[in-house]
Amino acid sequence: MSGPGWGRRYLMCPPSYFGVLYEINPWMHREVAVDRDRAREQWENLRATLTAAGAEVETMDPEAAVPDLVFTANAGVVNGGQFVPARFRHAERRPETEHDVAWFSARGYDISLLPEDVCQEGAGDGLPFAGVLLAGYRWRSDAASHAYLSALTGAAVRSIELVDERLYHLDLTFCPLDDRRAIVAPTGWDRYGWRVVEALVPELLVLEADEALAFCANSVVVGSRIVMPSCPPRVGRQLEKWGFDVEVCEVGEFLKAGGGCRCLTLALDVSLHPR
Repeated sequence: MSGPGWGRRYLMCPPSYFGVLYEINPWMHREVAVDRDRAREQWENLRATLTAAGAEVETMDPEAAVPDLVFTANAGVVNGGQFVPARFRHAERRPETEHDVAWFSARGYDISLLPEDVCQEGAGDGLPFAGVLLAGYRWRSDAASHAYLSALTGAAVRSIELVDERLYHLDLTFCPLDDRRAIVAPTGWDRYGWRVVEALVPELLVLEADEALAFCANSVVVGSRIVMPSCPPRVGRQLEKWGFDVEVCEVGEFLKAGGGCRCLTLALDVSLHPR
């Protein structure tokens, strides 16, 4: 079991200023307080777990004005030495982009910009599998962004429409495990999107609706280790049958803002296959 071929280097951002300060998805409620000490403890545990699994974790400095900077998966799309920064749907998150671009520019990445009139929220709505980039759209990203992503990166892009606002990003519904398998939540897709995934992925672990809403697909794969925000027994048994080791990481403070383990990480070792 070797994993999806990427996922040995991640970018994370400490939750020093994290909180639910606005409402831009159905999980966020400003009256729900975040325990910042508990959030820091959970974040440190996730980082330690990924490191122990064999991943390298780099960090970026937090910024007080952008509490969701902690969700680095949405920073942009990484393609080798190329970085395509996000075009955020909501005004509250748009100031994150200058910090993301500064981090990648300082490390020598080529910055490729999407047009200003399309939205695309990074790896949250773009995950590679089997030589293509699966790309979600509707709630946070525009379908129109996919042609630009393909032109900028050279990747073949397959579009998936997201139909459940609670599963507002693709990475809440799709988790590539290796070159044959993935955890999927088809309740979050339209019928065409489900057919696309069925044709692309030979072996599927299909989540029930309640399992999807427990963010089981928002997991991080490091080789044969899967770091999950939750893992029902049925899901765990199938993953173990496939030869994966499951580790559950408590990220309850971040779930208050609609983010799990995957949302807190951005894979830096992704290289999209050319067509």
